[in-house]
Amino acid sequence: MELEAGAAHGLDHSIIDQLLLTRGVAADDLARHAQPTIRGFLPDPSIFRDMDSAAERLGQAVLSGERVTIYGDYDVDGATSAALLVELLRQLGLDAGYYIPDRLLEGYGPSGEALVRLADSGSQLIVTVDCGAMAYEALGMARDAGVDVIVVDHHKCAAELPPAAALVNPNRLDESDLGAAHGHLAAVGVAFLLGVALVRSLRAKGWFGPHRREPDLMGLLDLVALGTVADVAALHGLNRAFVAQGLKVLARRDRIGMAALMDASRLTRAPQCSDLGFALGPRINAGGRIGESTLGVRLLTTTDPDEARAIAAQLSQLNEERRAIEAEVQEAAEAQLAGQHNMAVQVLSGHGWHPGVIGIVAGRIKEKTGKPAVVIALDDVQGKGSGRSISGVDLGAAIIAAREAGLLVAGGGHAMAAGLTIESARLADFAEFLDTRLSRDVERARAGAAMLLDLALAPGGLTPELVETLEAAGPYGVGWPAPRIAVGPVRIIKADIVGKDHLRIVAAGNDGRSFKAIAFRAAETEMAQTLLHRHQGRRFHLAGRVKLDDWGNRPAAELHLEDAAFAD
Repeated sequence: MELEAGAAHGLDHSIIDQLLLTRGVAADDLARHAQPTIRGFLPDPSIFRDMDSAAERLGQAVLSGERVTIYGDYDVDGATSAALLVELLRQLGLDAGYYIPDRLLEGYGPSGEALVRLADSGSQLIVTVDCGAMAYEALGMARDAGVDVIVVDHHKCAAELPPAAALVNPNRLDESDLGAAHGHLAAVGVAFLLGVALVRSLRAKGWFGPHRREPDLMGLLDLVALGTVADVAALHGLNRAFVAQGLKVLARRDRIGMAALMDASRLTRAPQCSDLGFALGPRINAGGRIGESTLGVRLLTTTDPDEARAIAAQLSQLNEERRAIEAEVQEAAEAQLAGQHNMAVQVLSGHGWHPGVIGIVAGRIKEKTGKPAVVIALDDVQGKGSGRSISGVDLGAAIIAAREAGLLVAGGGHAMAAGLTIESARLADFAEFLDTRLSRDVERARAGAAMLLDLALAPGGLTPELVETLEAAGPYGVGWPAPRIAVGPVRIIKADIVGKDHLRIVAAGNDGRSFKAIAFRAAETEMAQTLLHRHQGRRFHLAGRVKLDDWGNRPAAELHLEDAAFAD
């Protein structure tokens, strides 16, 4: 499809419809997907196993004023899930507490000792969020201590479930087809559905009336949007609606802690989806990775503006420290890649690596190599590992299989991300297990990898109006990728390296129009070297995603370059 300069006007609906159709939306369902709303996508929470039981038990706690503790994971999904339930219960008149484990001292998932301590201190009900689906021993200890535990999770489950008063997880193996269709939800999305079910249950009991208002569920969508994007959950179906509507709530800046976080991120305009993943999320994560694990929940639940500003500043400082630590670990991990060219999964390990950054480094290695990566921080006895996968390769299932085979002390996750604990002596066996199990899947996924294009343009068609049109079909993310645009043929007018390793070019077409493009962290790639040194006299087609550059007096469309090909 050719789009000349200015042609974006009047074609908005046809372009959006084309994008939706190429992403699998049925022709008679375009309107619902073009404007994703909660009403349009929210399922009946009762389709999920144990949801009604969980809502009934939590409702009982509200009615009788029980002491409830929310036990969350230390990442953004865990922090937002915990904050959501704490805020909802506050609106219902119950001042719930929260507990976030220390990443280094307690590790991932519920600790049996911590659950028992909470019971001994008076908690009558504990709700675990973003963890607990595989916590057999810990939940057994809680049961023996006489405390009820509700598990709200989204990680993969085994056939045998741990003992819990209720376990709500769309990825249960015994989940209904309708429930399993929502397996892409982050834990915060599942927590929101529990909130819907809880309010419905209390409404049926006559809890609300002239002197007791129903809680503002829609006002919690800023938390749902942040946790969903930061956990890299697939943005299709209900998740798109969560994020689209959550961004509107974020723009109101009603939540004191979220407003402080945006200020600390120097975010003055209305936040976009990318801001959640690259500005707000990393700051929340920094507390759990290298600082104090409770900072994220404290920030998101505080009602004190001064406290919010102080925590947001602290998280920003921790995020800067995290970046420096991450760079050191990544450099060390990349040094090991040369010896693993033939492995289907990159398994990299090192002593002294900070466990708080290994997940980020695994993601960087995955992007660099195009293969799943597992990065493991070792001590004298064992290692803590984090893995990231590529589309079409279920790493979480492989990690669970390795645990069941006796190769891991603990492990679990979902298709695209997983965590594990391993004895140092089993590293070679573990790497061989993953290579054997996943080599065919990785080969198939890499062989089928292709850059799919949504639109082909002459340079004059790359306009701010086009960017605005394409943004209307968002929000974009994993599972709902931003449109890729091919622009050409063009000649390279200027090419250089900016920052540490970013390629910047200026290109012009036969129509006399020019534009800027940038390829991040690409200085050493074959594409960058070709454009830098072999562009004289040659014409190219450039492909990537178009963004709005609003630094100058007049906004301009800029291409975030991902690939290039000779045009002649």
